[in-house]
Amino acid sequence: MIEKDELLSIVPHRGRMLLLSRIKEYNTTEGILQGEYDITTGCLFYDPAAEGVPAWAGFEIIAQGISALSGLRDREMGRQPKFGFILSVSSMWIGIPFIKAGSTVEIKIKEIGRMDSVFAFEGEIFHERKKILSGKITAMDVDEEQVQILKKEHNTIG
Repeated sequence: MIEKDELLSIVPHRGRMLLLSRIKEYNTTEGILQGEYDITTGCLFYDPAAEGVPAWAGFEIIAQGISALSGLRDREMGRQPKFGFILSVSSMWIGIPFIKAGSTVEIKIKEIGRMDSVFAFEGEIFHERKKILSGKITAMDVDEEQVQILKKEHNTIG
């Protein structure tokens, strides 16, 4: 089990943008990860009127699971974790409109393809053992030099 303090060493997300609470299981060779996220009012996506987080934000929860898996791979290889960018979200299915604050959701991720620094994943989110979201995400790892170029050219990355 990997808890929040250790998570901070493998993912770049901080503060309200951190959407993982713990990693329960992972296997970097097989490209799988299971984790959890505790939905709170402090979440960046929290909507007070709905008293929860819009379920569509689950794609970012899945993406952070992908980031954690990538960070774990990098750590195993003795490298600093890289930044990643979402290239596409597809086949997204959302079964509920909001996830209520006080809930814990389970995240399941499986790598389904890889070419150089581009990875494809299937992800699912469960609440009370019921699937509430699924989809595919394609992401790309980038090195620090590429991040600095993007920061300079677009001033959009913190």
